[in-house]
Amino acid sequence: MTAFVVFAHGSSVPEANHAIRELAAALQQGFGYTAEAAFLELATPDLYQAAEALAKRGATEIFVIPYFLAPGIHLRRDLPRIMAELSGIHTGVRITATPALDGHPGLLKILLDRARDAVGASAGGDAPVEERL
Repeated sequence: MTAFVVFAHGSSVPEANHAIRELAAALQQGFGYTAEAAFLELATPDLYQAAEALAKRGATEIFVIPYFLAPGIHLRRDLPRIMAELSGIHTGVRITATPALDGHPGLLKILLDRARDAVGASAGGDAPVEERL
């Protein structure tokens, strides 16, 4: 079985963690693969717990999708360390991290959409962005 983990930083704000869990659930529903949320800190489950749960459910391949916008210390130091440890723990499971969100062309589109919405809102219109531009 192939499974996915949406791996985020974690927050002391419960709603922020809930949003990540909802994102993982939407990924599962929309994609048809098993998906879990996991957090580096401040929330549970952590990546170790999520991988363990997926392995117990029969996952033979787990893709970890880092939900981080920029390649900071967590992606450069923490995630590689955790991935190496997980590979040693779950020897029968292939665990791979996908690239982070940084550099994905969809991010620029989102930023442009937000900028257009802001300009349109400041111009006093409630019309959709496409009608204001």
